[in-house]
Amino acid sequence: MLLSLSIKNYALIDDLKVRFDRGLTIITGETGAGKSILLGGLSLILGKRADLNSLKSKEKKCIIEAEFSVEDYHLQTLFEKLDLDYEPNTIIRREILPGGKSRAFVNDTPVTLDVLLTLSLRLIDIHSQHQTLQLTNNDFQFQVIDAIAGNKQGIEKYRNKLAAYHKAKKELQGLIDFQQEADKEQDYNAFLLKELQEAKLEPGMLEELEATFEKLNNVEEIKEKLAFSSQLLSDEHAGILVNLNAMRNALSKLSDYGPRFEELQNRINSVFIELDDTFNEIENIDETVEADPQQLEQVNTRLQLLYDLQKKHNVLEVEELIRIQKELEEKISVTENLEADIKNKQLEVLKLEEELDKLASGIHGKRVKEAPQLKKNLERSLEKLGMPNASFKIEIRPTTSFFANGKDELHFLFSANKGSGYGELKKVASGGELSRIMLSIKAVLARYEKLPTIMFDEIDTGVSGEVSDKMGDIMQQMSETMQVFSITHLPQIAAKGTRHFKVYKEDSGGVTSTEIKELSTDERIVEIAEMLSGKNISESAISHAKELLLL
Repeated sequence: MLLSLSIKNYALIDDLKVRFDRGLTIITGETGAGKSILLGGLSLILGKRADLNSLKSKEKKCIIEAEFSVEDYHLQTLFEKLDLDYEPNTIIRREILPGGKSRAFVNDTPVTLDVLLTLSLRLIDIHSQHQTLQLTNNDFQFQVIDAIAGNKQGIEKYRNKLAAYHKAKKELQGLIDFQQEADKEQDYNAFLLKELQEAKLEPGMLEELEATFEKLNNVEEIKEKLAFSSQLLSDEHAGILVNLNAMRNALSKLSDYGPRFEELQNRINSVFIELDDTFNEIENIDETVEADPQQLEQVNTRLQLLYDLQKKHNVLEVEELIRIQKELEEKISVTENLEADIKNKQLEVLKLEEELDKLASGIHGKRVKEAPQLKKNLERSLEKLGMPNASFKIEIRPTTSFFANGKDELHFLFSANKGSGYGELKKVASGGELSRIMLSIKAVLARYEKLPTIMFDEIDTGVSGEVSDKMGDIMQQMSETMQVFSITHLPQIAAKGTRHFKVYKEDSGGVTSTEIKELSTDERIVEIAEMLSGKNISESAISHAKELLLL
């Protein structure tokens, strides 16, 4: 429910503040007084894009603020989804800065216009003549019949299942596409994998093979150097070991002459032991090093294979070849399992189709059941609004296609006169008839779901007399369960209001401003009398106004 509205520096408005209440609120005023300005300001709160030209003073910022009571609309979940702080009395503020920048806030939290629009759709419904065209929109027609049929939860389940169905179908198509591509590459990948597997790759093998190759390829030089080293160490006359042993024996005689000589003796012993061990290792290696042309050829062949594989796959390490081998194994494994994966995904899609069919059938059944009652309610309401021969034909046809709200096609057909054929609303209904039909639909909807505050902007255009009186009755009935605003030029409707506001222009200091004020009972009599007879108010107009106001 809209509790208050504050507008500063917008169009012809300097500073306007007004508070509202429950029931039916009437807003009147002469043409051009600024009722559209009031709606324009309110529309900015609801997410409309701002226009710098709407600022009254280009040097000041425009501020529009509205307070809503939201505790009756169960909006906590929506606030959480939009990442907003929930307050039972929620304040929405919109600012337009002189530079053209626009800012929006919900309970002092900055928000985007998309967030503002999403929230505002649950708070207030501004119904203008232009929006009457919604009637001809198939989605809106479905919204009406589904509200009456109580399909909200069923459609929500259906949509969740439909999303899963579309996801599964997309995944299935992805598997099929992947299979087609994989089939093209399967033979080549298998060939590459076979090459790598036959190479018997192991981490570090390249370095090991290169070392073996160098050893086998240089056997003569290795044996020559080993023999030379062995001779240097072991020659019985000038060998290093022989001389070192002599040194060790000489120093051993000095070890008793102090710790320094003993330490020197120990160091010589260590060197001798290490050098003697080195000599033995040289001898052992010399015994194992032999020319083996066959092994050399085998090692060389293995190395060339590795070098070729590295070049082919554009890598430098055997470890990278091992990684590529694993990837190829996975690709081939996935390809080999694709048939099973595709079959499982197809079964999943079929199961989801069956579940969707079941949900859609339930939605269809409720629609078909409630369509006659909707037809009856609308025709009864339109009869009161001066359309006694109005008739609807609501056709609900099941299809094989999955739509966003089920599997039905809805044809909302209308005939205004006896003997006339049925046709689509946009083709056979006039503007005035559409306005009355929309009012009737909103009234019917109000019985079945919690509608937000609704504002009718001259929905009574094109009607008068008894019909306007009945339209006022319908708005009055709606206002028993929701907050209703009516911007009107008709006295019959204006008299039905719980509260009555007048929008008017005021000149001060050569500047024109739009103002709004709540009318007292006496002021309402004068306003309605003026609506009846014009500026020259007659006594009969005053009497008629009092009669309309039930005074």
